[in-house]
Amino acid sequence: MKQEIEKSLKILQKKEILLYPTDTVWGIGCDATSEAAVSKIYTIKQRAESKSLIILVDEIEMLQQYIPTISKEIIALLSKTTNPTTIIYNNPIGLAKNVVAQDNTVAIRIVQNDFCKQLIAAFGKPIVSTSANISGNETPKSFKEIASPILESVDYVVNLHREERNEKSSTILKVAENGEIIVLRA
Repeated sequence: MKQEIEKSLKILQKKEILLYPTDTVWGIGCDATSEAAVSKIYTIKQRAESKSLIILVDEIEMLQQYIPTISKEIIALLSKTTNPTTIIYNNPIGLAKNVVAQDNTVAIRIVQNDFCKQLIAAFGKPIVSTSANISGNETPKSFKEIASPILESVDYVVNLHREERNEKSSTILKVAENGEIIVLRA
């Protein structure tokens, strides 16, 4: 795994695109603070930039660098959860403009996959994670279901967990302006 982290880190540092396994499905990723890198992902996915992307961080501490106001309830929830949980936060800072939705929100998950955790920790910044498919097509549940145009358009494909199949999506929660936590996908 160490070699794959080193190779992936070089890709991220060069603002290039990575295809990698996450704690849910295979993802297409890049430096979430680089507008140019994020634009490449929208091009690969053939997706409008008005549709935001999910961001992965390694720990609550990294999350707090980009979301300055996080309620005690959210921190408690994140500390306890064992399921992949993506939360849509208001008023992010320090991220590429094109990962932030038009309503000034962003979806962020503290990743639980060891490879992702170590890669993000080594990179020191959040990374984008969007499903490895062209927008509107079915999300691949395993590496072998990823379409050729996706495989051919990324700069590096991580050589880990290629035989695994993952059926689970993350839970999606949204923090309302009033602080209420709304379940969008359980």
